[in-house]
Amino acid sequence: MPFVNIRITNEGATTEQKQRLIQGVTDLLADVLGKNPKTTFVIIDEVDTDNWGIGGESVTELRKK
Repeated sequence: MPFVNIRITNEGATTEQKQRLIQGVTDLLADVLGKNPKTTFVIIDEVDTDNWGIGGESVTELRKK
């Protein structure tokens, strides 16, 4: 029973885009590892850019530059 957690910044990914991610990851696990799509869990967490940092700075601050 695979469990995949995708984290993206909360910057407007559409419902359709999220559905494509869920379907794509499910298909990939089925194709590569032979996992059953019916028991594959995919969760998408959307993280505010203030709560995501790279190189010591928040994504919010980096995007202002």
